[in-house]
Amino acid sequence: MRTKVTLVLLFLNVALFFFIFHFERSWRTDRVAMEVRHRVLGSEAADIRALDLSRPGGPELRLERRSGDWFLTQPLEWRANPQAVNRLVSDLQFLKNETSFSVRDLASHDLSLADYGLDHPALTVTFVSGGPDTTGAPAVSTTLRIGNVTKDSQRVYLLSGDGTRIHVVEPAQIESLEAALDHQDQLRSDAVLTIPVFEAHSLNVQTPAGVRIFIQRDGSRWSFEYPIPTRANKDAIELAINGLDALHVDRFIPPTSAILPPDQLRVTIEGNNRRETLYLGDEAPPAAPGAAAAAASADGGREYYAQLEDLTKKSGRSPLFTVTISSTLMGTLHDAPDKLRDPHVLVDLDSSTVTGIVLGNEQPALTLQRIDQRGSWQIVLPGETPEGPRAADPEAVQRLLNQLSLLTASQFVSDAPSVAELENWGFNQPERRVTLTLQPAAASGGAAVASTEITLEIGRAKPRDPVIYARLANARSVYAIDPEILREISLAPLSWRDRSVQNLPAAAALAALKLTDLAADKVLLDWTPASGAALPAAARSAVADLADALHHLRVASFARAGFSETGGSAGTKWRYRLDETVTLPGGGSADLTTVHSLWIAERTGGTEQLAGAPEFGAVFDLDQPVIDALWILTYGARDPGQPAPTK
Repeated sequence: MRTKVTLVLLFLNVALFFFIFHFERSWRTDRVAMEVRHRVLGSEAADIRALDLSRPGGPELRLERRSGDWFLTQPLEWRANPQAVNRLVSDLQFLKNETSFSVRDLASHDLSLADYGLDHPALTVTFVSGGPDTTGAPAVSTTLRIGNVTKDSQRVYLLSGDGTRIHVVEPAQIESLEAALDHQDQLRSDAVLTIPVFEAHSLNVQTPAGVRIFIQRDGSRWSFEYPIPTRANKDAIELAINGLDALHVDRFIPPTSAILPPDQLRVTIEGNNRRETLYLGDEAPPAAPGAAAAAASADGGREYYAQLEDLTKKSGRSPLFTVTISSTLMGTLHDAPDKLRDPHVLVDLDSSTVTGIVLGNEQPALTLQRIDQRGSWQIVLPGETPEGPRAADPEAVQRLLNQLSLLTASQFVSDAPSVAELENWGFNQPERRVTLTLQPAAASGGAAVASTEITLEIGRAKPRDPVIYARLANARSVYAIDPEILREISLAPLSWRDRSVQNLPAAAALAALKLTDLAADKVLLDWTPASGAALPAAARSAVADLADALHHLRVASFARAGFSETGGSAGTKWRYRLDETVTLPGGGSADLTTVHSLWIAERTGGTEQLAGAPEFGAVFDLDQPVIDALWILTYGARDPGQPAPTK
């Protein structure tokens, strides 16, 4: 039974295969053959390289393909819109007839080409295909003639390229060819420059003043090669190239116009084995004054005469056209030596490679040295001090490095200053001199790399001068910078001292806290863990905040070195003393107890209150959490609170 079923299924499979192979294949072959028979053009239209459209007494349109790109060469030579041309070529390649008949049979019916309007066609289409580079044979030229419509106005007569057959085609297939003649502007690309920013590797600008600049890309960096070797602003360069690529043709100027070739500004972009040059001239009067004025006021753009370089022409220029350029882009091009230059004074400064900072003016005042890669720094004074180097505040050092890396020029003053100019800008006695020691990463294989030094000089500021001047040692360029940078480059050692003046071990416990009013000889607070519960809620909260702040005491800034119990500074006396009793687990049976005392002055402002301690050897401004907690403990009981609302 199973054998019979298997044989039946095998027979059915063989029959199905025979049906598909003979009948289905035949149907598909017939369908393809039918389509080919109704196709007006054959293999001669497979590789169209040029296309001409013309009417009797009308304009002629010619398109050519060069290196894969289409160009309009007649009536105006310009880059073609690839989408529009490809659609036009596709419509031509897939022309289909409803029917066709032989020209040879016309005489037997007393007819001629004139009866179909093909002796003087309404539209002539000529295309050139192939060539030695593709087929190995000479290019083939084919001409199609389009004549009258049929009597029912539903079809159009078309004479084949060899002149042997007349095809009857639908008018819709001819409409795109006729529309190309009627609307030639739609075949033209409105793009001006086509090299994208990712392909561009150089930018050349010649300004109206005759200044020539040449900027070249090396990897991800852009650099000026001329007029002075220096770093270019990568973001500004790419914005400028993107702005140039976004330009579009507004209108073409008739060749009979008396407008001189534009030569005010020349911009060249070089890409991969190609270059494009744009010539810009004077501002063009608007074609539609009202609309153009509205557009200009909206984006700040103006319409300018322009041409492209075209070495295939005797003049070396493309047809004259106009283009709208924003005021921002035009300003960048006119002032390219400054606008495209990297404004950073210390280019590519990497703070992680800085191992030393020497601050001074005419002579070094102090040195900041990196201790380890975790960001620890120390202060070294000239000649050293008896107590040796002090720890520097890592946040202050990092802030300085950040400010230096962001230091930018508000103006490029000079790239070739005279001795008199340098003296006038204060470089004979500089206000600040900052020397950075850089240790680059080790080379491959672990080889040692020698450290390098960069020295920044800031000229002596003049009264009421809104800028100061800076330069790098052994460099000619002088920059105008914001004077605020001087605030970050303090020569006072206390400005760099580590603001964390007390860091108790994690095991340390607060055993007692005593706050005494020295002027009244009165104890304001005598706190212990056992008596703390009896305090008001606000005081308990203040004690907790104070205990946290004292465990890792960080000050806002240092006022002066040294400490005296008579006062913090001239005219300032100590008003309070805060005694902190701390216990540490001892190695034996008894704990270790130490007392730390802070001498505190009256609060002089919302964020200002001086304090000092003999063990820290300095007078300093307290940090805000300590100031707020002390206020509650000293004046909280006398605070009247918010006034009652008036009725």
